[in-house]
Amino acid sequence: MHVKLPIVLLALIEASLLVFATYLATSLYFDGRATGAATASGRLLPTALLFAFFGVVSLFAVGLYSTRQRSTTAGIMLRIVAADASAVGLSALIYYFLPDIAVGRGVLALMAMIGAVTLGTARLIFERVVDESVFKRRVLVYGAGKRAASLLELRRRSDMRGFKIVAFIAAEGDQVTAAAERLTTRPSDLFLWAVENQVDEVVVAMDDRRRGFPMHEFLECRLAGIDVLELPTFLERETGKVRLDVLSPSWIIFGGGFRASPLQRALERGFDILASLGLLVGTLPFMLLAVLAIRIEDGLKAPVLYRQRRVGHHGEHFDVLKFRSMTVDAEQGEALWAVKDDPRVTKVGNVIRKTRIDELPQLLNVLRGEMSFVGPRPERPEFVERLEQKIPYYRERHTVKPGITGWAQLCYPYGSSEKDALEKLQYDLYYVKNRSLIFDLAILVQTVEVVLWGKGAR
Repeated sequence: MHVKLPIVLLALIEASLLVFATYLATSLYFDGRATGAATASGRLLPTALLFAFFGVVSLFAVGLYSTRQRSTTAGIMLRIVAADASAVGLSALIYYFLPDIAVGRGVLALMAMIGAVTLGTARLIFERVVDESVFKRRVLVYGAGKRAASLLELRRRSDMRGFKIVAFIAAEGDQVTAAAERLTTRPSDLFLWAVENQVDEVVVAMDDRRRGFPMHEFLECRLAGIDVLELPTFLERETGKVRLDVLSPSWIIFGGGFRASPLQRALERGFDILASLGLLVGTLPFMLLAVLAIRIEDGLKAPVLYRQRRVGHHGEHFDVLKFRSMTVDAEQGEALWAVKDDPRVTKVGNVIRKTRIDELPQLLNVLRGEMSFVGPRPERPEFVERLEQKIPYYRERHTVKPGITGWAQLCYPYGSSEKDALEKLQYDLYYVKNRSLIFDLAILVQTVEVVLWGKGAR
């Protein structure tokens, strides 16, 4: 999982603002008197740090630290208000159990107002500044042919937020695709040119490395602190996916990632069990309501659960469990992709799909070890057989357990075609390569945004 410097800096700034909001709120409430009088312990720092922690977690949960965030200004402000309210609520809950650091309702209300205003202001400033070159790495692309064209295809502002391409240099044998104004003639000394133009990274995007590979100059750059990256590695970091169009088997074999230690697997399994049990208890009222609603709509004899064969870890088959959201005879014969506004979805099914309540029975799949909380979504055997024949590396997504939620679900809308499957595979491979417990927790927190804003539901 690659963390971008501007996002880390923004999180630190916003955490500091929430600490400031706590101190300012108490000062205003007590008319400038010592802020220590606000808590029973006489210390305000633990109170402020707790509020800041919940604030940053809540901002993360509503997607405001995601590089793929493309909300309007009004949408961002709405998310800030929601995150601010969540931080106040979570803080108040902890203050109840830790009365020594608790503050009164009046101070909490002021903290909420000041927090929302300061966060909104900081976010507006950040959105303006980050588009300048202040935080962007200066990148030289060595190559201007077919492989380098993948950089020219980047259109999303979020994909180009972290870097600025200084120039393309055509390598020997390239069929040039870059525009003439973006090309630079091959300098006699590549290292000196990079230093003079304040290059931070060199991306190697040659079409044929066997012809004129400047090993000595790349080595000079690397030893001088200028990073030299392969094109797939650079695109992986900037886009959050493994680009299949520039991928080679050697990059997977000799590169980093694509591994998990026994300790990591044990920690992930322990987390899956504890979290599943906790969520089963916490969501029991919602599941009972779903059962009742399905019975009312379709009759007492209609099945509540839906079992469907899926492909799991190492290609093994298992039955995934869901609350039934389609008509009883939704599929007769050939397996079909779900589509937008699918007429087979019932009225209750439409609600439980949008709120993800239909996925809750999969907690039992997690407890049985067939699934994990986080991982690629399990597909049907009929689709997998077809996709493995048409999409390279599709089999590799089954090297980890499938999940209830995953990186692809956060980054890409619901897929209903082979083209969508290819796009989602690139995100799934990114997860498989970079998986860790911290990455899993980050995905789970961001899943809150998916549930609250109904992204990808179908």
